[in-house]
Amino acid sequence: MNPLKLSRRDFLTYAGISSSGLLLGCSSIISNSSKVKILPPENNATQQLNIFVAIKPDNSIEIVSHRSEMGQGSKTGIPQIVADELECSWDNVHVIQGKGNKEYGDQNTDGSSSIRKFYDKLREMGASARTMLEQAAADYWKISIDDVYAKDNKVFNKITGNSVSYGDLAELASKQPVPDIKTLNYKSADNFKYIGKSVPIVDLDDILTGKTVYGIDVDLPDMLIASIERCPVLHGQVKSFDATEALKVPGVVEVIQMPPTPETVVYSPLAGVAVLATNTWAAQEGRKALLVEWDLGKNKEHDSTIAFTTFKDNLANKPQRVAGRGDVVKGFSEASKVIEAQYQLPYLAHAPMEPPMATAWFHDGICDVWACVQDPQSVMANAASMTKLPVDIFNVQPTLLGGAFGRKSKTDFANEAVYLANITKKPVKVVWSREDDVRSGYYHAGAVQTLKAGLNNKNEITTWAQKAAYPTIASTFNSKKNTPQDFELSLGFGDLPYDIDNILMEKAEAETPVRIGWMRSVCNIQHAFALNCFVDEVAHAANVPTDQMILKTLGKDRDLDPKEAFDFNFTNYDEKLERHPYSVARYRGVLEALLAKTPIDETLPKGQGWGIAVHRSFVSYVAVATKVEVINQRLTVKEIHTAIDCGLAINPDRIKSQMEGAMIFGMSIALMGKINIKKGAVVQSNFHDYPVTRMNQTPVIVVHLVNPKNNAPGGVGEPGVPPVAPSIVNAVFAATGERYRELPLNQYLTI
Repeated sequence: MNPLKLSRRDFLTYAGISSSGLLLGCSSIISNSSKVKILPPENNATQQLNIFVAIKPDNSIEIVSHRSEMGQGSKTGIPQIVADELECSWDNVHVIQGKGNKEYGDQNTDGSSSIRKFYDKLREMGASARTMLEQAAADYWKISIDDVYAKDNKVFNKITGNSVSYGDLAELASKQPVPDIKTLNYKSADNFKYIGKSVPIVDLDDILTGKTVYGIDVDLPDMLIASIERCPVLHGQVKSFDATEALKVPGVVEVIQMPPTPETVVYSPLAGVAVLATNTWAAQEGRKALLVEWDLGKNKEHDSTIAFTTFKDNLANKPQRVAGRGDVVKGFSEASKVIEAQYQLPYLAHAPMEPPMATAWFHDGICDVWACVQDPQSVMANAASMTKLPVDIFNVQPTLLGGAFGRKSKTDFANEAVYLANITKKPVKVVWSREDDVRSGYYHAGAVQTLKAGLNNKNEITTWAQKAAYPTIASTFNSKKNTPQDFELSLGFGDLPYDIDNILMEKAEAETPVRIGWMRSVCNIQHAFALNCFVDEVAHAANVPTDQMILKTLGKDRDLDPKEAFDFNFTNYDEKLERHPYSVARYRGVLEALLAKTPIDETLPKGQGWGIAVHRSFVSYVAVATKVEVINQRLTVKEIHTAIDCGLAINPDRIKSQMEGAMIFGMSIALMGKINIKKGAVVQSNFHDYPVTRMNQTPVIVVHLVNPKNNAPGGVGEPGVPPVAPSIVNAVFAATGERYRELPLNQYLTI
């Protein structure tokens, strides 16, 4: 085959255009008909074929990752999909972290949605760019597009065997109209080169050599560092402050009061006082020297221990019906045996290794923002709302995120930087300490749930009742909301997989004393904990192995529609049931796959035991089996085995990594995670009193991928977490005969 090279003069002559500019096709994630105008290209100009793909004359390919990278691998998985359909060589791909831009659609890297929501669109972007390149080559050769094909960064002429590189075709291709998506040809799964392959993460070398830029790493000339003393109680405000001593600290430049916290907090900065200095040490020392008098407000007497008592009283005395079917009163009256239990989870903090960090700089009519955020568009919208400035002036660049778990989808810390930069007219970096992160964050809601089951004389579950009370995240956006919402109850509560004749689901009020915010796997944490622990209790009461009780109670394989089954308004993670059905067969299958590969029936010494749990979340299915040892009240997690069915796997290595991380995250919740609130303020402050799983506590972790390629990709980052805690608690029961219904376990056992 003979490679041809198009010079710029050849291209311009052939295309019949001058150097006055090019109108480039841009297949928007929102609209397929939009166009963008760019400046005249130079000889080395990059040609943008659509919002995700650009090609340079040197034959390198730039692919945009429009979601934030926080360790989950989206910055690799997204370009993998585009590159596969583009038929380019991975060695030629350079990944660009996308800035905030509404043309990308939803950029909130949350809800395990980066792949499952954009898989089809990303393939479209790759196929569209490939088609434009193929058509450009066909036009150049004056043959039909059917007589060319793309492969490895080249387009080949089937008739002559000649080829043209993408780099040489780029400018000509950029002249092509955006193809109608109905005309695009997609690769078959059998021909995938990158989808389904374990491609190393694109930032790996830079992470290992310290070249990556996290939120803390941003540095600008004349930049000020801000450390903020925030009110310790939500809705408290600054009554007065004295900055005299703070301003005496060398390096401190200015002290600024933050705006009052609104009743509905959303992502507003918390009330407080900011100390701005030329370096981080000075800012923090100046903050220590502040004298602040607080009006602590309506939450100043809140106590989380008392709150949980109120949750329980509300469940018992003021339940509100959510959904159900049959007659539970009659069912329980006719039951041969009735089992009832109550479960409690505390408030939890996200505690990512990198606390929130953000830098803002107003200059030349714009505001540049660099921040470790999960959603740059949210930064733009909230900054515009706060400053009353046009949203388009905010240019938001996500840095690499050193963990996030949902905390950094809340943009309050970026809004703090914007607020201070707007006042000072200088670049300002807001630095959160670990204490700030633990004491002033958004929290996973503490929860209480009551479950009750009735068995017939065959030890089959015939009647089921469940109640839940916990503060709703909706309170963050509407302070009047005080009960779990349907979208939260859709996360493992209202979508009960079991085929039981009589079911009642209820909820109760729970007031919100702190900012509630999504945490990795969200309400699935409490729902999966209560459901799986209770099924284990029911199975023990029936003298039936837990796995058999689960598999039998699931009933026939079917696609479950909770609206039809229980009259519950199931939101299905914003996915259509036609694309992502709730498959009881897959729920059953992932548990059976785990059981087939895990030695849960092995003979164990005294003090050891296995526990299992299974859960569907983010349209994926995960089962977990944990082996523990309890000797002299000391608990050791020995092994964790897990299986995940997430549909088509884009990057198996990333899936395995995410599942390993989920097991460790789930262990932290089960063993140690607890936020207490006394006199309205969070008690914990750092890892000494809010510990996370350490290396020496981490067990052997075995991950199995159940990979049905005919199913659309599901979520990966979060689904592994929910079954972990119940599998551990069930294992502790198997090892000791002791039931623990309130987390964390370090309240009862030495960890």
